[in-house]
Amino acid sequence: MKLRTVGRHIREGGKNIYRNGWMTVASIGAVTTTLLLVGIFVALMLNLNQMANNVEEDVEIRVLVDLTAQEEDIQKIEAKIRDITEISSLQFSSKEKELESLMETMGEDGDQWELFEQDNPLNDVFVVKTEDPIDTFDVADEIATFDNVDEVTYGQQVVEKLLKFTKYARYIGIGLIAGLVFTAIFLISNTIKLTITARSKEIGIMKLVGATNSFIRWPFFIEGMLLGILGSLIPIGVTLGAYYYVYNNLREKINFSFVEIIPFDPLAWQLALILLAIGAFIGVWGSVMSVRKFLKV
Repeated sequence: MKLRTVGRHIREGGKNIYRNGWMTVASIGAVTTTLLLVGIFVALMLNLNQMANNVEEDVEIRVLVDLTAQEEDIQKIEAKIRDITEISSLQFSSKEKELESLMETMGEDGDQWELFEQDNPLNDVFVVKTEDPIDTFDVADEIATFDNVDEVTYGQQVVEKLLKFTKYARYIGIGLIAGLVFTAIFLISNTIKLTITARSKEIGIMKLVGATNSFIRWPFFIEGMLLGILGSLIPIGVTLGAYYYVYNNLREKINFSFVEIIPFDPLAWQLALILLAIGAFIGVWGSVMSVRKFLKV
């Protein structure tokens, strides 16, 4: 396609936006409202994914060795755990190290545990992680059947609830985004339809003098894309401004280790590009629907 022809298509697409008046405003408003909500959901989804990844990375199985187990028994337990194919890492923590960690965790109150250094009541522990966090439950159940294993813990209830919450949140977010996008596409499609109807005579003349189908269609595609891009500018500004405020004012107040807000940069660039891309897609697809249905060329 020649540069002159591209310029002509862009000019015609821009003129169409001006000609449609209030329908153009309505379409841009629909895209703006849609992408504002989409931007909020995308920001939430990205942070939920980050939270889910943090939870998955922190999931570990703690295998408490029976207090009566001998060194040979501990080696057998280790060998059997290593034979499990789903295991990604395995670390041994002696009862002395467990007591030291407990004392460090309790701070000043930890000094009271110094009395137990000679007669340590804690268990030797194997810390196990799986390749896929979903396998944690089955692996923990298998290890619990081993001889000389006193207890197996991995925060079952907390892990299951968090993973279910993030899973359903993703599904709900995707469903809402799809519904909003469909609404915006419908409105842009109607705007393009009005343009085609208003210019039906002109389009007929263009066909008579030999204009190709693609030559007639391109201005409508560009019109839709411009509507989508224009409608994405306000949501980008509002969403990034709100996220910047939340990141700088709430980040320090969150005390849960697995809740980590994604830094403003690079999320700002990612979110802006996503909204621009969705806006352009909404516009172009709305144009395609109208051109196919109402432009018989």
